[in-house]
Amino acid sequence: MMSKRIAVVGAGVIGLSVAWRLARAGHPVTVVDPAPGTGASWVAGGMLAPVAEAGPGEEGLLEIGSASLECWPAFADRLRAEAADPGLRTEGTLVAALDATDAAELDTLADHLSGLGRPVRRLSGRELRALEPGVGPGVRSGLLVPGDLAVDNRELLRALRKAARDRKVEFIAAAASAVRGGAVVLTDGSIVDCSTAVVAAGAWSGALHPALAGLVRPVKGEILRLRARPGALPPPRHTIRAVVESRPVYLVPRSGGELVLGATQYEAGFDTEVTVRGVRDLLEGAERILPGIGEYALTECAAGLRAGSRDNLPLIGEVEPGVLVATGHHRNGLLLAPITADAVLALVEGGTHPAARFRTEGTT
Repeated sequence: MMSKRIAVVGAGVIGLSVAWRLARAGHPVTVVDPAPGTGASWVAGGMLAPVAEAGPGEEGLLEIGSASLECWPAFADRLRAEAADPGLRTEGTLVAALDATDAAELDTLADHLSGLGRPVRRLSGRELRALEPGVGPGVRSGLLVPGDLAVDNRELLRALRKAARDRKVEFIAAAASAVRGGAVVLTDGSIVDCSTAVVAAGAWSGALHPALAGLVRPVKGEILRLRARPGALPPPRHTIRAVVESRPVYLVPRSGGELVLGATQYEAGFDTEVTVRGVRDLLEGAERILPGIGEYALTECAAGLRAGSRDNLPLIGEVEPGVLVATGHHRNGLLLAPITADAVLALVEGGTHPAARFRTEGTT
């Protein structure tokens, strides 16, 4: 029976993906969010890179990320057919290093991935520049991760909202203050009745149910958006992840000559102001990798709050009868959207899913 409505609290990439997946399966869905399609999902870089981002000790994250990556081409195809093109890119990721210390970190990553049987190719600085001529002469080595993908996060959010609306998903533009079995309580005291509530409110999830208290925290990240001006070198074709004096920076190309820079990360509570230090660090690091971006236009500076968990793995599962949670995705919300949506659907319909593991102490 699918007559009872499901309420999804949160309309970032996770909430919208869950709502669309449930609606596609025939469930009536209501989404509760004061500003759908904004927040951390709006200011994300768009990397779908479980291999390039994997490090020693994060084998669980690599496993779930790789499984979700395999779902992405079909996920994008369905969105394209139902709503709009989310801008999926398949060129892969280049990982670049400047000095000997940075190169040693890449060697460690390459050895780790090779030991796990993941495809990765070591590159000299010259080989990197053969693939991306805009890479600066100071870059001494790198890695090519051919299987990684990237997506235009803003086109993805627009497509998900359209696909959900076309599937008759109801949107309530309000904030939730609490979630319990059979109901979502709004900040004005009104109630949204439902058979099942899904908490997918990102960094704000921890305040919505007692079982989530202390398990989800905000992790601030800043991004810059640039645009190639006439006469400037075009953006790279590949996503480029770099380690510059032990500081990470990523450069993700967009259509129309745009480039997204990111990778700052702070424990700063719910602060969403962009800092001078954050902008400076991103520009300095990126310009050492791609010197030509000094001629680009700086079109946007923004900050968002990732939903951090204790072990960087997402929290997906049942917290009480009638209440499911899908949050704590940290920097992997876009990557894990397809598998999270599938997991929530399985739980709603009384089944199980390998990704559905709600942990109260940071363990499975």
